[in-house]
Amino acid sequence: MNNQASERNIPAAPANAESQRYFDAAARGTLLIGRCNACGQVHFYPRSLCPFCFSDNTEWVPAAGSGTIYSYSTSHRGVPIPYTIAYVTLDEGVTMMTNLVDCDVDKLEIGQRVRVVFKQADGGQHIPMFTTA
Repeated sequence: MNNQASERNIPAAPANAESQRYFDAAARGTLLIGRCNACGQVHFYPRSLCPFCFSDNTEWVPAAGSGTIYSYSTSHRGVPIPYTIAYVTLDEGVTMMTNLVDCDVDKLEIGQRVRVVFKQADGGQHIPMFTTA
């Protein structure tokens, strides 16, 4: 059975002062992650405080946009189009929750290489998601 994920409505993510730069970069096709200038650790999700040392001396840096599937779950029931949520570990070392799109959901595997794509959400916002590499 070929379960090629087709387009579905994507709700817009709530943007705020901490995350607006992240979403602005996504609209330009760039995935950003945080980096702490105090301890040197990279982190994800959009926030201004380092989750490791709690410093506010953080900055946004571009990520390569590639990684591997750490874990995933595909929903087939109760939805018109199957969809897959996943944890993807980026090559930079951070793991982010995301959606896997534009791929055959029956052929996904833990450890499989993926790359970022940007999907337009309701209202025009661009959301980073991943597809198989």
